[in-house]
Amino acid sequence: MPNKMSKFDTPQRVVEQLALLGQRIRIARIRRGWSVADLASKAGINRNTLTALELGKAGTAVGVCFTVLWALGLDQTLNGVAEPDADLHGKALEAARRPSRAGKPRKARDDYDF
Repeated sequence: MPNKMSKFDTPQRVVEQLALLGQRIRIARIRRGWSVADLASKAGINRNTLTALELGKAGTAVGVCFTVLWALGLDQTLNGVAEPDADLHGKALEAARRPSRAGKPRKARDDYDF
């Protein structure tokens, strides 16, 4: 009987970005002169988890990534991630849904007219 659950295939672009992020984290760790055990301890995670992050494994939790960047002092570099003002495609879609003209002005009702 075939397996009904399909395996999630990570898009190639995502795989490449994860590998690049892992390399950057590894470089930052090495520049500080920290071992894998040192950084894992500072971030409060297991050494194997840090190794998986540095290798760009897709199953590594995003919270782990943010915590490791915090431990490295690089958490401010996340400020530009998914920045709404940089989302040109989303802004274009939003603008396309806006009404093309304003509605008719409505008369004000004077409920207190005696």
